[in-house]
Amino acid sequence: MIKVGLNERIKELSLQHGVTHFGVAYLSKAKQAILSQGGSEIASFPYSISLGISLINHIVDQLPRRSERSVALNYRHHAYDVINQRLDTIASIVSGFIQQQGYTVLPIPASKRIDDERICASFSHKMGASLSGQGWIGKNCLLITPDSGPRVRWVSILTDAPVEPTGQLMEEQCGDCSACVDVCPVKAFTGKPFNEEEPREVRYDAKKCNKYFEKMKEKGQIEACGMCLYVCPYGRKQ
Repeated sequence: MIKVGLNERIKELSLQHGVTHFGVAYLSKAKQAILSQGGSEIASFPYSISLGISLINHIVDQLPRRSERSVALNYRHHAYDVINQRLDTIASIVSGFIQQQGYTVLPIPASKRIDDERICASFSHKMGASLSGQGWIGKNCLLITPDSGPRVRWVSILTDAPVEPTGQLMEEQCGDCSACVDVCPVKAFTGKPFNEEEPREVRYDAKKCNKYFEKMKEKGQIEACGMCLYVCPYGRKQ
């Protein structure tokens, strides 16, 4: 039974702290994938709440000049460090509120791996956001929102609170576009559209990206790329 007003109270609290995208998903259809990635505890939660914050467009738009240290530093600091900290803080605040209502809750860190071999977190933020109707998973394996494209970072809250799902799965709208595939400096994307029945490796080689960043670090460079995010027509402001 849905508790009247709970969604609205959670959303209002999230927006008050700077969230720009909010969604709730019922996870039953994805339970096997969640179990495989995060284990039985993660898969035991029936709902996820997705909180997103849009990136600063001007910072993203400088990425073609990321070889300049100031550009790479701005992107790494503001689009990763600051945004991820903001998301984790908001998730903690919202989780505390939900717990005060008498429900079990588990915030998932915005950007922390649990498996370096598979290069994944305990729960897929983009899957949760997709299931909540916030966008679709594009050829760059990022969540593409209609208004901001992939220029949004996410955090997830898992809960047994009787929240109400906010939307339906969106149809993939990338069409014939292959801008993200073509721009990737390490050719990590195959260009194949998302299919929930197929493993990520069919579309994306995460290890290529990882090695690219490791080489940057070895050279004393700031680890910044984001070209697949920059080039997406859904996020670029003409």
